[in-house]
Amino acid sequence: MQDASVIDVPASTSGKPVQAATLHRKIDWTGAFWVASGVPALVLFSVGAVAATVGRPSWLVWMISIAFGFIQAFTYAEIAGLFPHKSGGASVYGAIAWVRYGKFIAPISVWCNWLAWSPVLAIGSGLAAGYVLNACFAPEAAINTWHITLLDLGAVKPGVFLRIDATFVIGAILLLTVFAIQHGGILRSARVTLILGVASLVPLGLIAIIPILTGDMMRPHFFPIVPLAHDTLARVIDGQWNAAGITLMAGGLFIAAWSTYAFETSVCYTREFKDPRRDTFRAIFYSGLLCIAIFTLVPLAFQGHLGLGQLVTPAVLDRDGRVLTAAVYDGMLSPSIYSGMGVGSVMAKMVGGGALVERIIVIMLILAVVLAIMTAMAGSSRTLYQASVDGWLPRYLSHVNAHGAPTRAMWTDLSFNLITLMLSDYVFVLAASNVAYLLFNFLNLNAGWIHRMDRAAWERPFRAPTWIIVAGTVLAFVNLSLMGLGADVYGAGTLKVGLAFASLIVPVFLFRHYIQDKGVFPRTMSEDLELTDDQVLVKRAGVLPYLTLAAGVGVVWLSHSLAVY
Repeated sequence: MQDASVIDVPASTSGKPVQAATLHRKIDWTGAFWVASGVPALVLFSVGAVAATVGRPSWLVWMISIAFGFIQAFTYAEIAGLFPHKSGGASVYGAIAWVRYGKFIAPISVWCNWLAWSPVLAIGSGLAAGYVLNACFAPEAAINTWHITLLDLGAVKPGVFLRIDATFVIGAILLLTVFAIQHGGILRSARVTLILGVASLVPLGLIAIIPILTGDMMRPHFFPIVPLAHDTLARVIDGQWNAAGITLMAGGLFIAAWSTYAFETSVCYTREFKDPRRDTFRAIFYSGLLCIAIFTLVPLAFQGHLGLGQLVTPAVLDRDGRVLTAAVYDGMLSPSIYSGMGVGSVMAKMVGGGALVERIIVIMLILAVVLAIMTAMAGSSRTLYQASVDGWLPRYLSHVNAHGAPTRAMWTDLSFNLITLMLSDYVFVLAASNVAYLLFNFLNLNAGWIHRMDRAAWERPFRAPTWIIVAGTVLAFVNLSLMGLGADVYGAGTLKVGLAFASLIVPVFLFRHYIQDKGVFPRTMSEDLELTDDQVLVKRAGVLPYLTLAAGVGVVWLSHSLAVY
């Protein structure tokens, strides 16, 4: 394996060291921790969707989901330690395990990780813009109601379209601001995120603790622990743990995973750690502890304060009992809570203290979302960068500027998200991207045991207990079952759209590998595969990876066929 200590200072032709055009080793684990501290703010993205989908069991959804994420993280910490000279996160390290068993499997892992992380930029900037508009203007104000429709996407999902409105304009300004900050490299980003991290974790901490201390946690808001159902008039009632109820619970766990698993981004910066042997494990461990606290307490307090809600406007049915216009509720079932746009104002009211305090809390929540955007841009751009260096994605993405920032990857991220920001339904975007995220998790968790078999003799700065690797493998299949059962809870065809986007890597990889590279991997990638002129490719895992893939396909098909909507 390549010696990480010489990456930054290769020798020139004159024998003097020169600074390579690569990422710089400038942070320790605390820097990665603060960059990844934007992950807890992701609770703001989907706490409303989970609550409005599942109902009273939503607090259990978050506890179960963050427990899954914490167990999985240790597999990622181990495989990250195998490649201290690489950036780009867990998917890059996992892809190296799979490439021996199929050139087209490995890039799927990297692509799906980026496809899941990148929309954080668009969704987050859209939510932050919504917080600003809700705080400053009445719902019926012209600035909140105008829009220009660019393209109707009803064929993908009814009601979805591309538009330009005030949310897009404010969100685009936020994205460009984050881009400007990160253009200065990881050290400046880490310093800014330290400031934003403190400013954003304060309101999340207050929201988590104050309702518990004040007793604003009424028992009927949590019990009985049964999922939602609807009567013949389309009114919300207590459901049962039947096929439909289990499907809703799977849908909640499916969408929560997009947030709770995300602190694995703290290993994206292995290539930029001063001491990757020490810093990798510490970064993911302490990031995980922070996320356990936030993802457990904030949804609990949110639900305890808000409750399911009451009927505001009854549903409109046709003569055959079909719903023409859905019923409108307040509380957790409110449309503004489902979309996420109303979450900020509700959480501000939870703290109390009058209008001024509420405004301050809203501002701090906006900073929390901006921090999440910074975390996503830092991680997803480095995934694109390293994927280009390794030969998965086009060469132009491997460029970095004088500060060590992967600027072309960042521009690609920005352009993609300016388009995504125009979409009218952020929950659908989140759900579709999460299909890709759970595919990445499946491949990467199985990469843990593949690396154990194929690279048994490699040094591991951190070696996870074997039972953790086994548990992660089991959770890989659990995640696929949640995806099969729950993806289409957020709209018919969500699973198919997510799988279709995941498949887009095939033509991209064909272009890079067979047209740009003539079917040969870059030199550093060959070294990671332990290939030299006198070595042959040894697949010590045998047929097990192929059987794993077949079993994964079977789990998705079976679980999807059992779903009841």
